[in-house]
Amino acid sequence: MQKLKRLLFSSTLITILLVSWFYLHVHSSVSFPTIPYEISIPAGTNLKQVSQQLEDAGIILNKWTFILLARYHNQESEIKAGDYRFTEGITQTALLKTLTKGDVIQNEIRFIEGWTFAQIRQVLNGHPAIRNLTIGLSEQEILRLIGASEAAAEGLFFPDTYYFVRNSSDIEILQRAYQNMQNHLKNSWSDRAVSLPLTTPYEALILASIIEKETGLESDRAEIAGVFINRLRKGMRLQTDPTIIYGLGEQFDGNLRKKDLITDQEYNTYTRPGLPPTPIAMPGLASIRAALNPGETDALYFVAKGNGESQFSTNLTDHNKAVIQYQKQQK
Repeated sequence: MQKLKRLLFSSTLITILLVSWFYLHVHSSVSFPTIPYEISIPAGTNLKQVSQQLEDAGIILNKWTFILLARYHNQESEIKAGDYRFTEGITQTALLKTLTKGDVIQNEIRFIEGWTFAQIRQVLNGHPAIRNLTIGLSEQEILRLIGASEAAAEGLFFPDTYYFVRNSSDIEILQRAYQNMQNHLKNSWSDRAVSLPLTTPYEALILASIIEKETGLESDRAEIAGVFINRLRKGMRLQTDPTIIYGLGEQFDGNLRKKDLITDQEYNTYTRPGLPPTPIAMPGLASIRAALNPGETDALYFVAKGNGESQFSTNLTDHNKAVIQYQKQQK
């Protein structure tokens, strides 16, 4: 009996010591190599792999302590992948809480109004936190992967700042940007002015892209839209330089010449009536809204003053005078 009591006492003492050691261990501060410290948990990593990663980095002394802690809290499968940043010492319990809440560092990428799809691909390919799955793919292959029905990618992605966790793919980001554009276009189309010479949301997107490239000053945007709408209503050619520049592509050397204006190509709005076949850039929401709710104006022409503003005219005579005046000022 005495032997049994001693055995029970020893077992109880050992249990108490182990529980006390475990409690003190998981509530003591972990050892980050530096402060601040960043750690990346890859997608698909399980608890044992994370614990080993923490041990190898010297953050925790023993991976099994962390494994037992997670199992005790029924959080064995709740650790979230991503990048984490720690700015102060914390306990293993707090570390587990952070990793299971998914308080990850949000990487970001920004698409700018007026960018082309080529520029979007360039920044996606150059971002160190993005998995590039589209390198070498054609526009049509990319559109198929994101579920887009359009034939050309230009202008289909909404300019905004997109936040994501490390190792997100460029396809995922493009899908979000595409869906954002579809939502904004749908909402703006439903609130459009009556009797516009635009038959589809895609035509509105094309016009919005031109407005985006032509607008130097926010206060001029609605009137610029009004000029283009007036021209479309009257069957006049849009005669807008940005479409020609887009059509020239890599041939454009920074100078638009008279031969460029008279040489026919599918984006030359001096030689061809109506809208070009696709957008020429990525329009922002302000340009989309302007295309669908243009300012009321009698103007049919405008010319850049050189300071961001535009000079509007209702007839060709006044427009030609304005062109001469402001071209001289810019020389």
